[in-house]
Amino acid sequence: MITELAQLLINGILAGALLAVPAIGFTAIYAVLRFPNFAVASHATIGAYAGYIANVNFGLPAWMSLFAAFLVAGVFGVVSDEIVLRRLRASGPLTVAIASVALTIVLENVVRFSFGNDLLGYDLPVLRDWRASGLRIGPQQVYNALAAAAAMAALFLFLAFTRTGKMMRAVADNPMLAGLKGIDALTVARLANFAGMGLAGFGGMLIGLDTSIDPQTGFRVMLSIFAAAVVGGLGSIPGAVIGAFVVGIGEELSLIVLDPSYRTAIGFVAILVVLSFRPRGILGERAY
Repeated sequence: MITELAQLLINGILAGALLAVPAIGFTAIYAVLRFPNFAVASHATIGAYAGYIANVNFGLPAWMSLFAAFLVAGVFGVVSDEIVLRRLRASGPLTVAIASVALTIVLENVVRFSFGNDLLGYDLPVLRDWRASGLRIGPQQVYNALAAAAAMAALFLFLAFTRTGKMMRAVADNPMLAGLKGIDALTVARLANFAGMGLAGFGGMLIGLDTSIDPQTGFRVMLSIFAAAVVGGLGSIPGAVIGAFVVGIGEELSLIVLDPSYRTAIGFVAILVVLSFRPRGILGERAY
């Protein structure tokens, strides 16, 4: 029982690391634009397929293909926002959130039309699991977690030490004051969309490296991404990381008593528990 518990805990930590990347993208967009953009799901899928093309069709190694996933998903994020969501922002966050759901369904079906419904896998070397004391860890899982950690570290450094990152933080903290100081909110919104959707694409490929990809790759984890962002505190990037580990570990530990088909409900149980005690989430709104 102890070995099983330890195995599930390790699996949860590794799953939380992957979940943290798109959760950060989701909460970063919310922090700047003040609406939940559920199109993160389709952009995670787009990033996964962009990485697949770079890896399989062009022969790039997985780590380089992750950059392609980030860039393609980021560009798609900016373009889709400009064409569809930006003109709806004046109607309020609820309207834009609903439109983002419609957008993710449209983009998902574009991917389905372009690539079909078959499961696709990346061109990766076959590696044997590492085993110790009855525990098993896949090397690719560790590499994925390290890539996720690198992406999160890069984002934190970007926000803390670059002028552009500080502009994004200023708009997230107080849009009116940022405007008075000459910060262009539209430019920052585009940057937030690029970075947020790019991280979603990066995370989508990491999820694909861990399993496989199909047109619903992002949609299947969207509920967990949303739960992680809410549990950590919408608008809080460190909170999204904490929330991702809470949800990831919780989903894995739930397998002790629940059928795997119920694991996605654990994120919403976490939302109910956390918000009952901390209505703004673990780290609260706009905490960096």
